[in-house]
Amino acid sequence: MSKTDWRIIEALQWASSFLNKAGNAHELLLQHHLGCDRTGLLLQLRDNCPPSVLAAFKEHVHLHKQGVPVQYLIGEEQFYGRSFLVNEAVLIPRPETEELIQLILKKINNRFANKQTIASVDVGTGSGVIAITLALEEQKTEVTAIDLSAEALAVASKNAKRLQACNVSFLQGDLFEPVITTSQRFDVIVSNPPYIESEEIAALDIGVREHEPLSALDGGADGYNFYRRMIKSLQKVMREQVIVGFEVGVGQSNTVADLLRSEFPTALIETTYDINQKDRIVTAEIGF
Repeated sequence: MSKTDWRIIEALQWASSFLNKAGNAHELLLQHHLGCDRTGLLLQLRDNCPPSVLAAFKEHVHLHKQGVPVQYLIGEEQFYGRSFLVNEAVLIPRPETEELIQLILKKINNRFANKQTIASVDVGTGSGVIAITLALEEQKTEVTAIDLSAEALAVASKNAKRLQACNVSFLQGDLFEPVITTSQRFDVIVSNPPYIESEEIAALDIGVREHEPLSALDGGADGYNFYRRMIKSLQKVMREQVIVGFEVGVGQSNTVADLLRSEFPTALIETTYDINQKDRIVTAEIGF
């Protein structure tokens, strides 16, 4: 059998053996090139793999073997039941961030159930998953999404259009700077900022270290640069009553909570653990 005359099941078996690691990367790549979902893939297992599909699939398998994340190869990732476009200008969305959104939605329902319009801001929006998901899940939320990177904002804007998130607007700038300039204030403030210590970047998995944007990973010498700066500026962008939610790195929750407590001694500050029992979210409810 020639290398261009493979059945789909044989292409999958080759890729699985070549990659030699757990996971379904090979299936996702072949689904992408065949233009089908997993059910469609399984139904075609005994069919011949078209030569053009096989060639493109094998190229991507080799790139993935070299460390390129599958999500960048296929150009998308699933998040909160929706497909988001991604490229190397933005971080790949993680499941833990879904838990941040779930918690913020719950707090919005508890604190702002009778409020007609909720002004929210997502700082460091990246691909826009937080801003867009909040806007789609809570229709009365008007979300402002901020990022320093024009390339990231281009991805986020495309995602908003694809998913018809009409109540999201995008601003380019450094943290709160664009909304401080325009004197905007918010009921809900959310962020998943860079929080990895600078010296730890070199030890990250190759897919993260060499392909995801460094600016979205590096949180400074101790990992807290962006939390400090945002917390110091909160008074300039918050309304009298506000919900603040930060995603944090494992082991960082106590320090982030202390930073919030030093600025807002009477706030209700909580740490929430993710599904893997790791401290992942720090929230503050201020002015209630």
